[in-house]
Amino acid sequence: MTGKIYSASTTAPVNIATLKYWGKRDTKLNLPTNSSISVTLSQDDLRTLTTASAAEFFESDKLWLNGKEESVHGPRLLACFNELRALRKILEDANPELPALSKYHLHIVSENNFPTAAGLASSAAGFAALVQAVASLYELPQSPEELSRIARQGSGSACRSLFGGYVAWEMGEMADGSDSRAVQIATQEAWPDMKAAILVISASKKETSSTVGMQTTVNTSTLFKYRTDVVVPQRFKEMSEAIVNKDFETFGKLTMIDSNQFHAVCLDSSPPVFYMNDTSRLVIGLIEKVNKIYGRVVAAYTFDAGPNSVLYYLEKDEPIVLGLLKAALPDTDGWDKKPYTASISPAVPDGVDPCSLEALKEGVSRIILTGVGPGPQKTDEVLIDGNGLPK
Repeated sequence: MTGKIYSASTTAPVNIATLKYWGKRDTKLNLPTNSSISVTLSQDDLRTLTTASAAEFFESDKLWLNGKEESVHGPRLLACFNELRALRKILEDANPELPALSKYHLHIVSENNFPTAAGLASSAAGFAALVQAVASLYELPQSPEELSRIARQGSGSACRSLFGGYVAWEMGEMADGSDSRAVQIATQEAWPDMKAAILVISASKKETSSTVGMQTTVNTSTLFKYRTDVVVPQRFKEMSEAIVNKDFETFGKLTMIDSNQFHAVCLDSSPPVFYMNDTSRLVIGLIEKVNKIYGRVVAAYTFDAGPNSVLYYLEKDEPIVLGLLKAALPDTDGWDKKPYTASISPAVPDGVDPCSLEALKEGVSRIILTGVGPGPQKTDEVLIDGNGLPK
């Protein structure tokens, strides 16, 4: 193997929706049936690192994820490759001195620092990192908003991982999907004291994929249309305003009721789609109890298409939230990742049933403490060797 290898590396974040996207009006283009909102989490704790490379001597497109070679023939991946190559070719046609990267095959190496396909938005971070890495390799001038339209075709929620802070995916109206893209509601600097505690309840691959679950819900749930047509548009407006106004009380309430309704339409599907388990429901009961004791929203739970719980809270309430979690999960893996937690004492508010804490201990395998973070970041770390293969 001889010849120059061109490469670029990018990290991309996980985003966790607070207003859920569920259902597609066009499966080929990944066009959603409703708009959605998410919080981008810190890449210090959850991120995908991707190196994209191109060389004249590469014989075919190749992709490696977490050390395993994956197929590059899926329609979603091909859609992203085709769009990015078309944008690169425009540059090459305008400047013949540029290397013809659009004609070269791509080798992509990607690594997550969190479990894949376990309800932790791995596909969102993965496709966002892939699209941004290839865009950097191709030196494309497109904005994150424009690139989000491409990432959406790989994984719907990936479009939101092209931005940091607080992000909306506007569903759009055009049949070709040209106006279905992500926009930033607020930067991480605008509301920096948002924190998140992720309780990893199951790191195994989920039984029902998001794609299958969505199709089942869209085709069979009688509650679904009311959610998309009536509930979500109003909730979208209210949650956007709560983020801009840094109104955690409203933000938290909307986050919890939207998570509950999302899982309700999954349950309303035929056959019913289950993503939460008994431990998930224990978390809901515990947080509802704590919020009732304090007379305000101290923490807000949300569950994506999986059993893992994400708890949002403000930095000022960290002693309450982490004190409770420390009492329930004193030996759970993850506390040592954040040395500052050593100063937080376990504390159980009066009125919380100790039995529920004991039951929680049995179902949570790991805790990830994080907060709001930035969008994709360029990095000098390279995952590809001089032969175009994973290091």
